[in-house]
Amino acid sequence: MASTSGGRPSIYPTLLYADAKAAIKQLTKAFGFTALAVYEGEDGSVAHAELAQGNGAVMLGSKGTGSAFDKVMTDAGTTGVYVVVEDVDAHHRRAVEQGAEILMPPTDQDYGSRDYMARDIEGNVWSFGTYAPEIKG
Repeated sequence: MASTSGGRPSIYPTLLYADAKAAIKQLTKAFGFTALAVYEGEDGSVAHAELAQGNGAVMLGSKGTGSAFDKVMTDAGTTGVYVVVEDVDAHHRRAVEQGAEILMPPTDQDYGSRDYMARDIEGNVWSFGTYAPEIKG
């Protein structure tokens, strides 16, 4: 696993919302989260957002964007977990060797991360990658 030095958590719950903008508004106004980043798609949907609370954070976006994460979450519910790891390829090899269901192989993302997705034995979606947003206090 990657270290969490510099205010970077190593685990992020990841959520998809039918109305991600309304969810961000509620999470920030009602629950005290701080929006660290909000990236919108050309259609106005939330492609990716990061919200912090204390020393933790969540990542979220809009349902129906057609992204790889959106597609694998279709039958999985609304929540997944993102775990920061130092060596994505080694982590992926271990998962494959242990028979994990791989949903997306290690992939270089436009935002600089390298990550992959897998499903656990109960159907939960796990993403493992190098992206670790910093939470400044």
